Amino acid sequence: MADPEKPDPRHIVDRQVLEMLVCPLTKTRLTLSADRKELISVAARLAFPIVKGVPLLGLEEARNIEPEEVQALTRRPPG
Repeated sequence: MADPEKPDPRHIVDRQVLEMLVCPLTKTRLTLSADRKELISVAARLAFPIVKGVPLLGLEEARNIEPEEVQALTRRPPG
């Protein structure tokens, strides 16, 4: 039986793919959120969801984020 705590490997976004993606609005690099559930456009202050390993980069799927939230979302835990 599958471990419910462990993510399905089919739903993990490949790091190389992430490096090729850019914000559809500003064409700047996207940053993976600390919880790995969103791609953050610092320049546009938008967060794009990742659903089952697929980044949804449509502007209608994005949510606006405040500058303080950008820092919190992109901060990596120590260790």
